[in-house]
Amino acid sequence: MTTIVVGYVPKAEGRAALRRAAEEATLRDAKLVVVNSHRGGRSFDSDEAAASDAALTEVREQLDSTGVPYEVRQLVRGLDPAEDLVAVAEQVHAEFIVIGLRRRSPVGKLILGSNAQRVLLEAPCPVLAVKAEEGED
Repeated sequence: MTTIVVGYVPKAEGRAALRRAAEEATLRDAKLVVVNSHRGGRSFDSDEAAASDAALTEVREQLDSTGVPYEVRQLVRGLDPAEDLVAVAEQVHAEFIVIGLRRRSPVGKLILGSNAQRVLLEAPCPVLAVKAEEGED
């Protein structure tokens, strides 16, 4: 069975990436590995951990309704999200990675977000970048 890795953050771009990754997993009869990455350290307190757990519970409920086989990995090990996504993709021999992008101003479009840019440049497989829909929060 092939595997698709998706980077998830509880924001519009993360939800867009998750939706698209689930669609692709259904089309390709693939397993989905959802990666939620935090740097950790002092800034990742118990309130933030609880909010992250709640968001991932919603992810599991959404994926349960699709019938797609999946695994959720919440990583708090001091790495950038891009490093975590690339490492997981290498580990599971992913067919591709799905990431979400947020809409940017005309000037912001000249510079892609640093995590997205690193995933695109360092991924061991193709990367599908998905834009969040207008007005989605």
